[in-house]
Amino acid sequence: DLNKSFPEAGYVNVGFGGSVIADSVHFAPRIVTPFKPGTIVFYAGDNDIGGGRKPEQVAADFKAFVGAVRADNPSCKVLFIAVKPSTARWKKFDAQKEANALVKAYCEKGTGLVYVDVVPLMLGADGAPAPELFLKDGLHMTPEGYELWTAAVGKALK
Repeated sequence: DLNKSFPEAGYVNVGFGGSVIADSVHFAPRIVTPFKPGTIVFYAGDNDIGGGRKPEQVAADFKAFVGAVRADNPSCKVLFIAVKPSTARWKKFDAQKEANALVKAYCEKGTGLVYVDVVPLMLGADGAPAPELFLKDGLHMTPEGYELWTAAVGKALK
């Protein structure tokens, strides 16, 4: 709930569920560009890895997204929220880590790109995803999980 997480900020949610990064690239001219945002908080890649895409494709698609949103808005800042570990996709964690490392490296080399590392926040003391952060499906997050993300994103927005 964007209004609950960032009240009175005036942010616009143009996210849509079930997508992969290539979908965001495709729809960026229609759902992002018209707003001419100063900053975009971007979360995708989970379904990419879950669907069998390679980490290199995740990074390439994110680069394409940045290119798409900056075509008409070159100073737009883009925050990439790391692909989260989850109990449902724990077997994909190595691929998620690799995708995250590639995107992080891209962000560190670029201007106005920020990598928001939520991975440590999602793991318990045993190094596995903290079950209390996920709904029964093991993929979608509980309010507690979103509270952790809100704090991390809020810090990155400053």
